[in-house]
Amino acid sequence: MLDSIQKDIDYKILTKIESPDDVKKLDQTELTILSSELRHYIIETVKKTGGHLAPSLGVVELTIALHYVYNTPDDKLVWDVGHQAYGHKILTGRREQIKQIRQLGGISGFCKIYESEYDAFGAGHASTSISAAVGLAVARDLKGLKDRVVAIIGDGALTGGLALEGLNNVCNVKGQFLVILNDNEMSISRNVGALSQYLTRIITNPRYLNIKNQVWNSLALLPKGAGAIRKLGRKSLESLKNFIAPGILFEEFGFRYYGPVDGHNMDQMISTLQNIKNLNYPVLLHVITQKGRGLAIAENDPTKYHGVGPIEPSVKKEENVEPPFLEAFGKIACEIGEKNKKAVFITAAMCDGTGLVEYRSKFPENYFDVGIAEGHAVTFAGGLAVGGYRPVVAIYSTFLQRSFDQIIHDIALQKLPVIFVMDRAGLVGADGPTHHGTFDLSYMNMIPNMIIAAPRNGNELRDLLFTALAQDKNPFVIRYPKDSCVEFSENREPEVLDIGSWVKIREGKNIAILSVGTMTNVAEKAIGIVKEESISPTLIHARFVKPIDETYLKKIAENHSTIITIEENNLTGGFGSMINNIVSKNRWKVNIKSLGLPDKFIEHGPRDILLKNIGLDPDGIAAEIRKVR
Repeated sequence: MLDSIQKDIDYKILTKIESPDDVKKLDQTELTILSSELRHYIIETVKKTGGHLAPSLGVVELTIALHYVYNTPDDKLVWDVGHQAYGHKILTGRREQIKQIRQLGGISGFCKIYESEYDAFGAGHASTSISAAVGLAVARDLKGLKDRVVAIIGDGALTGGLALEGLNNVCNVKGQFLVILNDNEMSISRNVGALSQYLTRIITNPRYLNIKNQVWNSLALLPKGAGAIRKLGRKSLESLKNFIAPGILFEEFGFRYYGPVDGHNMDQMISTLQNIKNLNYPVLLHVITQKGRGLAIAENDPTKYHGVGPIEPSVKKEENVEPPFLEAFGKIACEIGEKNKKAVFITAAMCDGTGLVEYRSKFPENYFDVGIAEGHAVTFAGGLAVGGYRPVVAIYSTFLQRSFDQIIHDIALQKLPVIFVMDRAGLVGADGPTHHGTFDLSYMNMIPNMIIAAPRNGNELRDLLFTALAQDKNPFVIRYPKDSCVEFSENREPEVLDIGSWVKIREGKNIAILSVGTMTNVAEKAIGIVKEESISPTLIHARFVKPIDETYLKKIAENHSTIITIEENNLTGGFGSMINNIVSKNRWKVNIKSLGLPDKFIEHGPRDILLKNIGLDPDGIAAEIRKVR
């Protein structure tokens, strides 16, 4: 395990690196030592803070070579996703700051333009680097400048549609432009699909350039009148190129393809980058790396060590703690697989992250991992629904944002019964604002024909999934946070719920609390705090956000002076906004107070502290109850 890695090392070279200028002063032997020290420093950092370990270990040599060859920050490095950029951060003046990476008040686990001038473009989601780099390169060309632009994209991110759109528009770049394809056959889970197979063919067929040279040299010996033969030879080479070197795809996009090269061979990386850095046209450099390089356990299981929590041997795990929602979802998925042969489960490169590993093993024919292609996942699910199947699309809330148009155009407009299961709804903690699922109630709420629900525990998650499968008239959204599911019994039979129904948890007076999802559990604790002060609110668990039973809401409004809504979602356009609109439309005489996430991006930090800071913990909610008593 990580806590067994040697702790003591004399960082002879790394402690002298304050900026990339210091990297350029090193000789070849010192660069090799630096790569070892940098890799060790990343491991030691992640042991204490948690973070994205395997991705950053896999690009250590590449990172050093880039800063050795290019003149950053004048030359622009655009890292896709940014979760592999820990080494980049360390070499660009953040060696001490990285000790607090992903911690409250510390630096981000991703690239961030406001954090450093060396972070040319911010990211947290995949597949953005090429488009952003094309924009930077075109801006450079328009200004007549000569700085260089490099995009570093992983093979997993290349499956995203935005990456292909970026490739398709490289024609707009008039000068230098480099895309480095970091090929490790992994995104988080192992890569899938035709592009992954395509890259494998490139790796396993490196013979093209040698054959090309031999053929062309032979044609050069022909007499000048043999033009037809040369023309035929040229066509034959193109056919040979398609067969032996599938890199022709990138050349058809307008790139000059180079590679594949060993991304862990420092000499080769530096010499290759030096040779191509001043080429005045788009170049794609195919680099082969190993995710988790230098740490055996991460090399052997890069999925497990893609992202890890901090190592705290002194903290004992509590007994009988309920599993997180994703584990409960995985067990329910297997239960559905046994009972419903028409159910199919779809995810986007996140089998482990969504809890579907066991389902994939038991029901491989009904499981589909489409790679980092969320838009395709949604429309693909629509096609399955039209074909008579019941697709369940399991994607993190923040990633499903990327499919907004497909949800509207391909699913809701046609009233297809696709089930969207959104993990990481609400605040996720250390991954920060690019990964917080703070908008899903708002963006789903505005779409007609949607059913939206949020369970307060694992048992209700099962009920909602079976309820969604029991109806076939509308798309159905189920969202839950990165948290314990509180209550989950594997032996309990599922119950099909009345769509739109709410549950009265506690009868009270004057104040009615309408809470969504796991906020109901927080509200219960808040009521326990104010109970001793003779404050007795009614508590309603609003497990359905849409549709809303307006008849029931009217009774609540008529019997209470104040309604407090609570949601772990941005208040703009969310549940509270919907309740306000209904009350205003009907001119019911009841005061409304809405609690939720503020209209700003919330930075990274422990989930419980972030919730406390915005008043969505028991004490914060109790304080709001007192104000309206």
